[in-house]
Amino acid sequence: MQDRAFPILSVQDLTATRAFYEQLGFTQTYQFPPEGEPGFVTMKRGSSSIGIGVGGDGGDDAFSLWVYVDDVDETLAALGTSGAPVISEPEDQPWGERVARTRDPQGNLVILGAAL
Repeated sequence: MQDRAFPILSVQDLTATRAFYEQLGFTQTYQFPPEGEPGFVTMKRGSSSIGIGVGGDGGDDAFSLWVYVDDVDETLAALGTSGAPVISEPEDQPWGERVARTRDPQGNLVILGAAL
């Protein structure tokens, strides 16, 4: 089973937010798209990592949790039988992962991902 998960912050100003976390010792390790102005970056500090993505208005989904799983479709179906809502069905993404969205019992957005 996959054992990686990380929080994602949805922000309006990625450049300023990235600079803030750099001051806390985080280093950018990934960006999408790979060329030009990023819409999403991953930053690491030791064994910790965060994702920062452009979007949202600072409201309800300013925070989400990305969880890597072995099979997105199977995991989403199992969570659904336990009452978790399907926010977005599994879909292949251009960066090479299959992704779906659900919510935990408190309403926090949880993103399920697996490599294609």
